[in-house]
Amino acid sequence: MATDSNRNQFEKLISSLQGSNRFHELNWVGSFFDYLNMVRENPKVTRNAFQRMFDMITEKGTVEYVDVKKQVVHYKFFDDLDQDGKDAVFGADLPLMKLVNVLRAAALGYGTEKRVILLHGPVGSAKSTICRLLKQGLERYSRSDSGALYTFEWIDEDGKHEDVFGKGVRVFPSPMHEEPLLLIPVEIRQSIIDELNRGNKTDFRIHIQGELCPPSRYIFKSLLEKYGGDLNRVLQHVRVRRLILSESDRIGVGTFQPKDEKNQDSTELTGDLNYRKIAEYGSDSDPRAFNFDGEFNVANRGMIEFVEVLKLDVAFLYDLLGASQEHRVKPKKFAQTYIDEVIIGHTNEPEYRKLQDNEFMEALRDRTVKIDIPYITKLKDEIKIYKKDFNSRILRGVSIAPHTIEMAAMWAIMSRLEKPKKANLTRLQKLKLYDGKSLPNYTEDNIKELRKDAKREGLEGISPRYIQDKISNAIVTAQQMNRGSVNPFMVLNELEGGLKHHSLIANEEIRGDYKELLSVVKQEYEEVIKAEVQRAISADEGALQRLCGNYIDNVKAYTQKEKVRNQFTGRDEEPDERLMRSIEDKIEIPESRKDDFRREIMNYIGALSLEGKRFDYKTNERLQKALELKLFEDQKDTIKLTSLVSSVVDKDTQEKIDIVKTRLIKEFGYDEISATDVLHYVASIFARGDVKEKK
Repeated sequence: MATDSNRNQFEKLISSLQGSNRFHELNWVGSFFDYLNMVRENPKVTRNAFQRMFDMITEKGTVEYVDVKKQVVHYKFFDDLDQDGKDAVFGADLPLMKLVNVLRAAALGYGTEKRVILLHGPVGSAKSTICRLLKQGLERYSRSDSGALYTFEWIDEDGKHEDVFGKGVRVFPSPMHEEPLLLIPVEIRQSIIDELNRGNKTDFRIHIQGELCPPSRYIFKSLLEKYGGDLNRVLQHVRVRRLILSESDRIGVGTFQPKDEKNQDSTELTGDLNYRKIAEYGSDSDPRAFNFDGEFNVANRGMIEFVEVLKLDVAFLYDLLGASQEHRVKPKKFAQTYIDEVIIGHTNEPEYRKLQDNEFMEALRDRTVKIDIPYITKLKDEIKIYKKDFNSRILRGVSIAPHTIEMAAMWAIMSRLEKPKKANLTRLQKLKLYDGKSLPNYTEDNIKELRKDAKREGLEGISPRYIQDKISNAIVTAQQMNRGSVNPFMVLNELEGGLKHHSLIANEEIRGDYKELLSVVKQEYEEVIKAEVQRAISADEGALQRLCGNYIDNVKAYTQKEKVRNQFTGRDEEPDERLMRSIEDKIEIPESRKDDFRREIMNYIGALSLEGKRFDYKTNERLQKALELKLFEDQKDTIKLTSLVSSVVDKDTQEKIDIVKTRLIKEFGYDEISATDVLHYVASIFARGDVKEKK
């Protein structure tokens, strides 16, 4: 009974999710004249491949922002929200802007529709991911109302035309899923177009480009002869249907990749003879005896991706010339055949250099639009890549300590940055500038100049795949050792160990440079966790409020040339200069600027008072930082954190350390294991007398 009940439950669930109306919409069929009426109502169903792809991307929406004085458009399509960001592309807004602009120009017929789009960049820079997003996007878009498109099939319901269709053939689908309007003869097309566009209230105008493929052309001409030129009777044999693009079904989406030259020839692109049907039709030049199932044929109405396109044999590259410039391919024994598809290839640096050096491939270079897809050079975007793959939803039985992914990403970014020409600027500082941090004496114009000087930045360096592999290794090792947390040092050690056998590192000089950058990252990590522990120690809200109140009372008295009442003795005393300077020194306020800083604080408090607001030290970032550092200095000895190193901790000290650990967990994202690790490590630093003030 329970089993039957569960089965009924799932039957109902499937029925509710299936949606019969949607099924009928996606499987719409009608006559050719029904389709003409549909075109009149919605001209966009006739869009070509470039127009459809451009609309698909822009309909998802955009976000505009300014990056170092440059207006940037972020296309939400590449966030891959339909798949919860599974294939989201991060940090590539500028290259993707160029790609969409090429598609925009092609959609408007400005010439780029006659080009091969070539994505060029180092390994692991998301070239394949961009193509995958476009292919999957086209599949989903073809199933939507705004992305609907149609094709046709020939029908011979009563079987009276077997001499045309073939023995026993009642339905002959258009082998290349062609646009139904191609059935309109050239000599009357303009009149039909004018009629369809008449009354068109959209900004889209219908055009008919191209001609029928050989089999459809053969059937059309044969029926026209039979009916004595009566086009209406010929079109009675046409049934139009909704077209759903699908790479799995080889409809409208194609992929071609290089193989061994002996096992690959041009028929994989343009189709081949069907030897079984030659006997039936009596000739190998009969279009019905040819399989129009090459990748160019399959990808008609959509997109074809050429994987590592420049590794292909030269003979295949020649096929690209006609396909891109003329939108035609040449099947064996047949005339050139019209295609409507976006051609996108991708390649890496060595292969592209070969193309540049090959004088025989000048024609291909001339018909290529190259779009550089470099590595990410912004830290926050690189972090997103790894957090997508390594997060609490995916990991089981192990956690990743704060800053682990950040430090790995930091090393990857620095490996891609060119050494600054300015002697006083390090690659770490350059990374921070690129990431939106501010440094003294550096403006947006300076950052713009840095980027301009580094022409090959992002085209070399460590691939995200290498980082992902080493993070995975560290996680597996932690699981095997039953260690519940992966910390930055575990990952950085994996990264360093892998350099010995990294196949893409050209020489020992580069290997040494990468190791040096690892040392820079480790030092930066130490500074980060010391600062966090300092803040956790000094995060006693009550103590901070009291210290702040004491400081403000003294500053007020100082600026107004008054005395301060000592709450214990009840006497009026001079402002405590020692206290004020001990706080101001923490944020490097020089003696010569102390009066300006103190007046600035009092003016700020006065402005808040006029607005009816009460002063809170948290609203002034510099003052908050100074108070926290001062309180840390006052409290570090009472907490005796260094006692952790000796493992001899008294009860009172342990209670204080537990409070600090709790703050690390609540406020900085640590768990029990990683918080303990960090406290022990920072304690060892303090024990070495290596404490530096937060900078």
